Amino acid sequence: MEHQMLTISSPPHIYGADTIAKRMRDVVIALLPACAFGIYHYGTRAFITIAMSVLSAVLAEALYQKTAGKKITINDFSAVITGLLLAFNLPPNIPFWLPAVGSFFAIIAVKQLFGGLGSNFINPALAARAFLLASFPVHMNNWTLPDAVTSATYLATIKSSPGFMPQMSDYMALLFGKIGGCIGETSAVALIAGGLYLIYRKVINWRVPVFYIGSFAVFAFILGRESYFSGNVLFEMLSGGLMLGAFFMATDYATTPITPNGKIIMGIGCGFLTVIIRFYGGYPEGVSYAILIMNLFVPLLDKYVRPRFYGRRGKA
Repeated sequence: MEHQMLTISSPPHIYGADTIAKRMRDVVIALLPACAFGIYHYGTRAFITIAMSVLSAVLAEALYQKTAGKKITINDFSAVITGLLLAFNLPPNIPFWLPAVGSFFAIIAVKQLFGGLGSNFINPALAARAFLLASFPVHMNNWTLPDAVTSATYLATIKSSPGFMPQMSDYMALLFGKIGGCIGETSAVALIAGGLYLIYRKVINWRVPVFYIGSFAVFAFILGRESYFSGNVLFEMLSGGLMLGAFFMATDYATTPITPNGKIIMGIGCGFLTVIIRFYGGYPEGVSYAILIMNLFVPLLDKYVRPRFYGRRGKA
């Protein structure tokens, strides 16, 4: 008689064909429209920056895991996504060694040293961006338009020029990416399309991006740059990295609350902090730091914001 080995474990027993690699591939697919826009508008330098960032992230993960005697997991696409997101947060006209430095920092210092995939407590790509911004501020604030003319971003213009009134051409530029800024955050249309694809595929939960963008709009209107209840909500939403952060960074599995209510609080907190940093901080953009700050509160949200147990009422 042939004996079959069975695995005995506690319930629930759930089987699914979904894998980490499949979900990560969906994220890569969702990022491709913004990637194409960035390369189209910024040219060869953007392509090289993206390639350097992705290849360095994959290399850093393989080298660390090989050195540490761990299984090499570069085929799960997580390092590819980290490299892509970091490149999306970089200006196109930077030295080519800079994305390599950022990728090694993101993969080794933020991800692998804390246990690898799923164990990092902050978003690796955003942590690397903050590290590069603090270490190489001149390079990280060198904004270049598609025609190679150096120019401030819209957010920097608003910050330095109170009373700035955007024209219809400015809104169209924000929608389709013909502006100065980071490689992957310029085209709102491409980022929204990618985000909706992830929601449709159920790769991300809709609560974080919806409440992030929604609360940002509410607080931006209430606080306003010139006076209360006067904020230009549409212009603020399309400017900077809000769409990139809301759909692709605040939704990172390892640094996002696991409960529905926790995700809502996460989104609202990110929206509020982004407005506060943009309007009252010394830095024109607030998305990166808002998400990083809320990442630190995720363990508390997971601990105290819990769903009601089935069949339990009140404090019983």
